Amino acid sequence: MSSKEPRWTQTWLGGVRSAGVDLGYPGERLGLPEEGSGSIAGWGRRIAALVIDWMICTWVVVQLLLRIDPAEQPWAPAAVFAVQYLILVGFMGQTFGHRLAGIRVAAMDGGDPRWLPVLVRSVLLCLAVPALIWDRDHRGVHDRVSNTMVVRM
Repeated sequence: MSSKEPRWTQTWLGGVRSAGVDLGYPGERLGLPEEGSGSIAGWGRRIAALVIDWMICTWVVVQLLLRIDPAEQPWAPAAVFAVQYLILVGFMGQTFGHRLAGIRVAAMDGGDPRWLPVLVRSVLLCLAVPALIWDRDHRGVHDRVSNTMVVRM
């Protein structure tokens, strides 16, 4: 092993970036800008949008409008979340949380996603696990399967 090659523990424990490998910024492989409008949305904005949407679905729709106790019927917030996500992203390309966080869901060509990819993305997002596995462009499994990305407005 030469002195220029990283030790195997550096790539395994700290990732390839800690070993000196430059992967570029998120979205570079997709031809997106590094910062500003059209760049890949960061995790802070995405999590903020998710929390806002989940609170709207749980407190406003499920508890206030439908008068359902989420403790007794825990499927209700997830079902409302899936429906609102499908409708809002399908029509506008973003939910209320996305709008407040300054992000939107886009097809890989930069336009609004079509209905079938939004349906697939919504189902996978409600399963949660696909959203927790992502690539270096910050695209989760739900993004990759539906051929979408989340970008800044």
